[in-house]
Amino acid sequence: MALPDIFRGRLTVPVVGAPMFLVSHPELVIAQCQAGIAGSFPTLNARPLEVLDQWLKRITDTLAASPKAAPFGVNLVVHKANTRLAEDFALTEKYKVPFVVTSVGEPGDLVKRVHGYGGIVFHDVTTVRHAKKAIAAGVDGLILVCAGAGGHAGTASPFALVEEVRKIFKGVIILAGAISTGAHVKAAQAIGADLAYMGTRMIATQEATADAGYKQMIVDSSAADIVYTPHFSGVPASYLRGSIVAAGLDPDKVLGPREGASLGLEEKDDKGPKAWRDIWSAGQGVGAIGDIPSVADLVARLKAEYDAVKI
Repeated sequence: MALPDIFRGRLTVPVVGAPMFLVSHPELVIAQCQAGIAGSFPTLNARPLEVLDQWLKRITDTLAASPKAAPFGVNLVVHKANTRLAEDFALTEKYKVPFVVTSVGEPGDLVKRVHGYGGIVFHDVTTVRHAKKAIAAGVDGLILVCAGAGGHAGTASPFALVEEVRKIFKGVIILAGAISTGAHVKAAQAIGADLAYMGTRMIATQEATADAGYKQMIVDSSAADIVYTPHFSGVPASYLRGSIVAAGLDPDKVLGPREGASLGLEEKDDKGPKAWRDIWSAGQGVGAIGDIPSVADLVARLKAEYDAVKI
């Protein structure tokens, strides 16, 4: 297993909590790390910029008092539309955030800068072509966002993508896509991944900063309720059918691109419906989610499920 030193001996189960837009806040990250999985959040969840300094200080100070806690990370959107990237990275560097997840673009020289303060970089990819670019940039790990994942997911089977990437990459492989149970985590490792990436399952927890209706919709949904479309953000992503209906739209008529679609990177937060805020993301793993536990209880369950699988 290609596991970074900062993770060794600090994980209850080999899981990284995915950084979820508008959902992952300090409460969730701290709970995840203290329970023994790596927590993370998008820096753009902290708005305005001054809030990010407060969040990083709170998380860093809290976890420093729990030396056995898992490490935490931040997600930096490296797309040119993210006008906060430089400022967000400066704070990431100030607090020496253990790991950085780069996404929606190419990591470029940011990898060297993270390595400069002792951190490591994982990059989101959906294809082998994207993986090769990230490898060339010197990333420490690749997050393979496969079919069935929530958010901006790819369409490749995990069996195919893990196999092809492992042939060209000896670093950390983190697998994303409908992973909701400890058995799923063990299966991810069985096909060649080192860690599992868990997003949707973490939305339906007590500590997640998500609308109560959002959490309940995840519990009530199945894989058939996931709509995959570029309509809302300009990039193909997975959403809950029920939230599309609640916004007054027909889920069967939003399958194509839409003019003016937004990734939600804007600092301005006007009142009224916003696709990136009111259309709720989730992956096909919703069918395995039946409750809204605390993170601690969920991780304990994942551990029991993981240990019960013998491969």
